[in-house]
Amino acid sequence: MSRRVSGSRSRQNLPERGESAVPEGAIPGIVVRAFGKFFVVHIDDDRELLSTVRGGLKRRQRGTDLVAVGDRVLVTDVGEGEGRIEFVAPRTRALSRLARLTDDVEQVILANPDQALFLFAVSNPEPHPRLLDRFLVMAESRGLPCLIGVNKIDLDLPTADGDSLARSIFGRYEPAYPVHYISAKTGAGLERLRSALSGKITVVAGPSGAGKSSLLNTLDPTRERQVGAISDATGKGRHTTIATVLHRAADSEATYLADTPGIRALSLQGVDPQSLDRLFPEMRPWLGHCRFANCAHLAEPDCAVRRAAAEGMIDRERYESYAALRRGEDTSE
Repeated sequence: MSRRVSGSRSRQNLPERGESAVPEGAIPGIVVRAFGKFFVVHIDDDRELLSTVRGGLKRRQRGTDLVAVGDRVLVTDVGEGEGRIEFVAPRTRALSRLARLTDDVEQVILANPDQALFLFAVSNPEPHPRLLDRFLVMAESRGLPCLIGVNKIDLDLPTADGDSLARSIFGRYEPAYPVHYISAKTGAGLERLRSALSGKITVVAGPSGAGKSSLLNTLDPTRERQVGAISDATGKGRHTTIATVLHRAADSEATYLADTPGIRALSLQGVDPQSLDRLFPEMRPWLGHCRFANCAHLAEPDCAVRRAAAEGMIDRERYESYAALRRGEDTSE
């Protein structure tokens, strides 16, 4: 059965017919893959057109990628499964990085994301909360709402104090972020996660081996992906994704999931160390209450943030992660 893209989302920020010299027959779509100068555009009737960009649009490129995965476009069907992109809608936001050998041109990893899902495993591979903290800082700095996914809860174990291993590690994030405890293998927790993803473009990122490909296969079984194996020697996953791809969830006409390699390199790109405290939601209630207006919350006297951490109102591990980042230490491994 054909699944149609929601009209309200597919036409968001797109011009009316006849505007901006867009041909009358142009069709709304979304870019789901990019191959150099070619782009795969998914259109309303559930087809995909391998498309190039109209020459007039190319002359407008200034300091960024003209077309990127996630862009809303109007495309003309030129036959034989091919298309021509006539118009690119303004982006609501973008995950991007500066191009190599230049400091004024950005490369867009994903256009128009609505939120991010950072996926980690309970074990195999061992989770590293400091890496998650860096992901969260990256998303906060770009105004991107976050979800945390804790996969492989079928491998969860009880701790000595009666808690579970998963919650002993990830429970500290629950006051600030939605945390989803799931198993892509058994299906546990997936219905609640599907609801949180519904109708949105979600960036999916996390360490290799955490189960991103398995989760995407579960949410979109129409796509075949290689599931990365875990190296017995190192306990780390082998990379299986080499370029951003936008996948549509099988049970929703407007839910997209973006597998985004290279997002780890964005962790602290463009983040001002002096604004780092505002990127930790738990700290915000205490900001502005320190003795010094420019308090770094490291060793200054009468620091409200350090006092809150000492009294348990800010999770101690989260504070230590902030302090390490503020000092410029890379403790994500």
